[in-house]
Amino acid sequence: MLDAMARTIDDILGEARGRLVRLEPGQAHAETRDGALLVDIRPAAQRAGEGEVPGALIVERNVLEWRLDPASGARLPEATGHGLRVIVLCSEGYTSSLAAASLHDLGLSRATDVVGGFRAWRAAGLPTTGGAGG
Repeated sequence: MLDAMARTIDDILGEARGRLVRLEPGQAHAETRDGALLVDIRPAAQRAGEGEVPGALIVERNVLEWRLDPASGARLPEATGHGLRVIVLCSEGYTSSLAAASLHDLGLSRATDVVGGFRAWRAAGLPTTGGAGG
């Protein structure tokens, strides 16, 4: 029997996405040209197999919050403040939604993600290097 407090991953994903204004790949690309920070959270093996987006900041998912929290001693120089526009990219747009919602929890309220992830980015004909689509 399920615990009354238990939720499914679909519940959690839906809640996360309800907090975001998600971007189609073309919108995300345009925003990065205007200064938004595109953050690729895929692991190295996945990036090697699929390819990469030129200019994306690579921050693997397991350290994302520490690297982008402006108050963290482990933050990256790009983590300039809570008003930073962060666009999270994963392979298909699932993990990135959870990650962007987590960034909202840190006060990065302008964080969002890419609908369809890297695969949709590449399918839209946007810049990529390496991998099967490179």
